[in-house]
Amino acid sequence: MTDGRYEAADADPTSEGDAWDRRVAGLLALLRHRLTGDYSVDEFGFDKQLTESVFLPALRPLYRTWFRVETYGVKHLPEEGAALIVANHSGTIALDAAMLAVAVHDEHPAQRFLRLLGADFVFRMPGLSEVARKSGSTLACNPDAERLLRSGELVGVFPEGFKGVGKRFADRYKLQRFGRGGFVSAALRTGTPIIPVSIVGAEETYPLIGNIRPLARLLGTPYFPVTPLFPWLGPLGVVPLPSKWLIEFGEPITTEGLADSGDDPMVVFNLADQVRETIQQSLYRLLELRPDPWSA
Repeated sequence: MTDGRYEAADADPTSEGDAWDRRVAGLLALLRHRLTGDYSVDEFGFDKQLTESVFLPALRPLYRTWFRVETYGVKHLPEEGAALIVANHSGTIALDAAMLAVAVHDEHPAQRFLRLLGADFVFRMPGLSEVARKSGSTLACNPDAERLLRSGELVGVFPEGFKGVGKRFADRYKLQRFGRGGFVSAALRTGTPIIPVSIVGAEETYPLIGNIRPLARLLGTPYFPVTPLFPWLGPLGVVPLPSKWLIEFGEPITTEGLADSGDDPMVVFNLADQVRETIQQSLYRLLELRPDPWSA
């Protein structure tokens, strides 16, 4: 969805010539507005225009054609107002976060944006940090999360962190520990519903079979992955395998009336455990629905 000025760049043309004309026209319109400064960013650096016109269109071929994503339970996302979207994390490279953002925007009638919470490592990486900020992400800390939720945003979090995205293929679809439940505290303090999300398909994109720890320490990364294709095939090894993806948005878990329990460790732990178990059971159900990772 666009504001009308760049609609031509994302339309469905009737011929190849029309497609190129529309893309070029849309690109020129975008460049003109960028050069004149006719755009705005919010206090976190989110650039709505750039996200709609560049980031989301770049991800859609992966979403629609390569991974053939199917979504369930989109009705559980609110038309307006805040919600904390909590998902499992996997896949060696965190494509699940990008595909979840596309699903929230493209599959929901209101075409809302997902404001992802990222690890500090993301915001230390040159280039990646700028893209993350402009596409709506911010640091995974309670103050930022609570500010976004109080502003009525949809906020996405992956409590497994690098433990999830960097786990071996042998441990696929087995949820890792959810940390200290900081996401629960943010939801409780703001009275925001928690929507558990289960993602099937990311585990097969880059099956992690090893980790070269000395290289990881040298590069300052959480791990240096070894997959069936990487690093053996060089840059070609970075191409994700075309696994079939399913994304399910579960029923919201209410936090109303529990604002005073945001600092209660027992309440936080129990609610985090409830969310984790809900996602785990949903993963088992989706895996039965998708018996073949390479199905159409």
